[in-house]
Amino acid sequence: MEKLGDLLSGLDDPFEIVRRLRNATNDPWYIQYAEAVAMKMVTNIFSDAGRTWRQAANRNSKGGVLYRALMQEFETSVGGAIMAQVRENAEYIRSVPADVAREMTEHIMHQSMAGFRASEIAEHLLSIYPHMSEVKANLIARTETSKTRTALEQARSERLGARWYQWRTSEDARVRKSHRLMDKVLVAWDDPPSPEALAGEKSVGHYHAGCIWNCRCAALTVLTLDDVDWPCKVYRNGAVTTMTRAQFERIWTPSKVV
Repeated sequence: MEKLGDLLSGLDDPFEIVRRLRNATNDPWYIQYAEAVAMKMVTNIFSDAGRTWRQAANRNSKGGVLYRALMQEFETSVGGAIMAQVRENAEYIRSVPADVAREMTEHIMHQSMAGFRASEIAEHLLSIYPHMSEVKANLIARTETSKTRTALEQARSERLGARWYQWRTSEDARVRKSHRLMDKVLVAWDDPPSPEALAGEKSVGHYHAGCIWNCRCAALTVLTLDDVDWPCKVYRNGAVTTMTRAQFERIWTPSKVV
């Protein structure tokens, strides 16, 4: 984002500031920058998640099968999921200048109506730009990193035939109420819940752990029922109920490595 700031340096026309930000979205150097950042973000997550799965393999009675699957996965649907996330994240990063430009346009209108001169407005825009761009970038980093982790977890799970995961929160005061209710709940990958609706709040859609803004929750794939503390809460058919291991085994499909 530093180079974007350099493009605006010294400008005294607020509308020129907005124009340059909008144009940056399609500038080749910024497109390349967005793609590079997105690739780094996703490959770091891929590496971290791989370590977690290798640890699971060491605990599993058929860990060798899982480990070999991990070694080959970049050539499979998991690799496809990785590249899909790279493209999606790059688009979000590319949107930052345009989003900031929209906010600046509104700011210009309000400042103009308040009687400020163009040079004064421009000076103020340049002073707040670093904060505005940083806020946007941080929101993207938090949300997309979490979504990417979940996407990779789901791709790995589906490749291994593991249909269920356990929703885990950060277990601190910042966890939203609707997600607190989902903590340790077993969820099927093909049946994402609406945590807000389950909590009696307005629904913002159905999604998996980590797949909504500012969500720090994680999806932990269930490879064996021995990894679950029973009885356990289960999301199914639009509701959360508590099941014993024997009850859950009736709907459980073992993964290929168990």
